[in-house]
Amino acid sequence: MTHGIVNLDKPVGMTSHDCVMKMRRIFQTKKVGHTGTLDPDVRGVLPICIGEATKIVPYLTDTLKTYRAEVTLGFSTTTEDQTGEKVDVKEVEETFPTSVITDILTHFKGASTQITPLYSAVKVNGKKLYEYARANIPVERPKRSIEVKQIALLPDSIIFENGLCRFKFEATVSKGTYIRTLCVDIGKAMGYPAHMSHLIRTQVADFKLDEATTFDNLEVLKEANQLDRVLYPLQRGVSHLPVYYVSDKLKERVNYGQKLQRPAEFLANRPYRMEHEGRLLAIYQTHPDDESIIKPLRGFNL
Repeated sequence: MTHGIVNLDKPVGMTSHDCVMKMRRIFQTKKVGHTGTLDPDVRGVLPICIGEATKIVPYLTDTLKTYRAEVTLGFSTTTEDQTGEKVDVKEVEETFPTSVITDILTHFKGASTQITPLYSAVKVNGKKLYEYARANIPVERPKRSIEVKQIALLPDSIIFENGLCRFKFEATVSKGTYIRTLCVDIGKAMGYPAHMSHLIRTQVADFKLDEATTFDNLEVLKEANQLDRVLYPLQRGVSHLPVYYVSDKLKERVNYGQKLQRPAEFLANRPYRMEHEGRLLAIYQTHPDDESIIKPLRGFNL
């Protein structure tokens, strides 16, 4: 069986689930998983895990992501992006210098709380929020703790026309951050209703858009029996985890998934990737009931 990670450039028009189904056909295996939903209208990096790599999906999903987004000031929408219907309208009659927008964006850097968009797949009492929205049923939306690690205005991106103001920014954010909600909040800080008019995901963990492959390229490689050329090893997907190099003496015990005495360098409640001679053997963490012991969270049959 094939094992590894494909750095996919997800095209506009496909859901993340669509991509998984297509990957199953290309790689001829059911063991395929994606690493974080990307809306159909959004293009960008979507790492796809094949075979044993599906075991690291939770660790790759829970990583930083980088986006390039466009904000449009002048009206808000029901969905907080360009696909929704207009709600509030307020013509932009002033021009914002670059310094003002840069300063406002800087205020969004750091930890904060974000209200989940009404048009989202987050569930409340077993029903998705967008189902409440479509049925016009009031519902209290959950709040999430998020963190904006970096945010910056993109050069020469400010445009004023037809009573609107548009500009682009790049942001690196924690798991669960809604960029469209961030765009709406940026608009509020500038005194205008706003929405996200464009979005592209440029990086997930260590996977970048300029290194990503397309479905067209995958089809060509499949015909040439060269799909292994676009498969990254499992280590690439957990490179953000600290590593513990396993000795020859402990290798077999790790392969058998045995508990071990906790090494001095192991921090509590933090997963470590266990490697031996460049090969990923397992992911271990301190035992929840006995911190003097480490136990396996995932083992890999490679």
